[in-house]
Amino acid sequence: MHFKGKVIWITGASSGIGKELVYQLAKLETIIIMTSRNRAALELIQKDLQVQGVTSHVLAYDLMNIEVIPQLVEKAISLVGKIDAVIQCAGISQRSLGEETDFSVYQKLMQLNYFAPVAISQSILTHFKKNNSGNLIVISSVAGLIGFPLRSGYAASKHAIKGYLETLQTELFGSNINITLVFPGRIDTAISKNALTGKGIQAGVEDANNEVGMSVQKCALQIIKGLKTNKKAIYIGKPERLLFWIWWFFPRLYLKIAHKTGLKE
Repeated sequence: MHFKGKVIWITGASSGIGKELVYQLAKLETIIIMTSRNRAALELIQKDLQVQGVTSHVLAYDLMNIEVIPQLVEKAISLVGKIDAVIQCAGISQRSLGEETDFSVYQKLMQLNYFAPVAISQSILTHFKKNNSGNLIVISSVAGLIGFPLRSGYAASKHAIKGYLETLQTELFGSNINITLVFPGRIDTAISKNALTGKGIQAGVEDANNEVGMSVQKCALQIIKGLKTNKKAIYIGKPERLLFWIWWFFPRLYLKIAHKTGLKE
């Protein structure tokens, strides 16, 4: 994927990985469309970009409202007349034991982490096919590869989006539409603070694991590096890749490690 002059739509753009991708991609002379429910935060980012001479557009929206996402996609396309890539970063995590999690929390996790990106993908693919090109990128998680304590609904939603996008990769193989899944491990963001408890309120506490996680700047740069070569999957974080290796070859050992370390949170 080449970036100069490309129109890139980023969801979850007001914080974390999404926000950092906005700034890093702006340096590559792209045109940015930013979506988040936090309009004020997006407008502050837009002011920063204007100082740098970068063209950007704010498209505030709460992606929990999936029913009208097709209209949102049409509006995003109309801002510049096209979209070359969409990077879906919006999402929410969880910090609660499976048996102590209200069903409504599972519904919220699936709504934002699975159904919303599916709705965007279904709509944007029509635009990509019309132009015979496009890049669809979704930020998943290592939890989309292996289960981990206190994240039953989060892991389920990330496993679900993996299955959906990998199926699209098979269906669109050989076309000019590239689909990429990103699997970050521990990244220093506010994801744990914003995570839902079993009762559906924000946890408000940062995990010790996140505090020692990879910087969001390094994470964003690794994502961009992978997109330059049209990678189908981008894995970020060496310790997490080791855990995945243990899960694959020594599943019982993985369960023991995950139980011991995960429940400390």
